[in-house]
Amino acid sequence: MELAIIIYILLLVIFGLIAFSVLQLKLAGIKVKDFWSFIQANQMLDKLYIFSTKYEKMSPQEQIIFLSEAEKVFSAFDKIPDMVWEDEYRKYSQVLDAYKNIRVSRWSQNSSNNK
Repeated sequence: MELAIIIYILLLVIFGLIAFSVLQLKLAGIKVKDFWSFIQANQMLDKLYIFSTKYEKMSPQEQIIFLSEAEKVFSAFDKIPDMVWEDEYRKYSQVLDAYKNIRVSRWSQNSSNNK
């Protein structure tokens, strides 16, 4: 009987914490779905950060994959206030720079091929 009461109290506390977290997100103007996307994008940002140092050695197919994944990360980060992810700004900035460089190099290749 005592075990059932302890389990019930723990479940009540867990649901209370979840409700409190959702309420805090709502008060900050963030949708729960957007925040979950941000968490996943943050994990992808770490992987893209590693690849961003090697973007010059990527094959064209790898560059396309990098570009599409980076666009997903940028989209998720745009929905979250900057103060939430300011610790990740250096990684975000380096991935953005690699993204821009790849886009420019691909654009120049395409324009030179069309001539």
